[in-house]
Amino acid sequence: MPHEATANSGTLITVDLSPATELADFQISSPTAEDAAEIHALIASCPPLDQNSLYANLIQCTHFARHCAVARSEGRVVGWISGHLPPQNRDTYFLWQVAVHPDMRGKALARHMLASILSRPEQSGIKRIETSITRSNEASWALFRSLSGWLKAPMHSAPWFDRERHLAGQHASEHLVTIGPITAPSSAG
Repeated sequence: MPHEATANSGTLITVDLSPATELADFQISSPTAEDAAEIHALIASCPPLDQNSLYANLIQCTHFARHCAVARSEGRVVGWISGHLPPQNRDTYFLWQVAVHPDMRGKALARHMLASILSRPEQSGIKRIETSITRSNEASWALFRSLSGWLKAPMHSAPWFDRERHLAGQHASEHLVTIGPITAPSSAG
């Protein structure tokens, strides 16, 4: 199932979501304030994800809604991506968190949500996707390797936030993971 997503100078790229559950099984949109509590509960059901405060999720659902996606199936929240464009890197989409309900895994829901986000005008001109991942979070590493292949863009990682120096020993060190540059394929695409 092809989906258009923006890249570089606002040109549209087509990304292949196959194999994937038909999008009709899910409704993907920008979140609203009313979604925050359900998103907060979803994140709690997806260890080892860090739980932010419900208030932080509420701000994401309002101030950053155009850079986030919520997925629903049969009226309940089953997927979430939060992200934003860092002020100093407007050509970079920073993907903060991905949560998919355990019953919905293996259906390419994260790809569908990311494709939805990248297809929005607010992400026009994106050349890179960044995130941070702890060394032990195998599920996130696997997801980003998959996204790198799906977007046909190289993936790089480097130490970023150190456990002792930045995180007061309270959290594992985070590695900055970058996928890109993302380029528009030929028109045969």
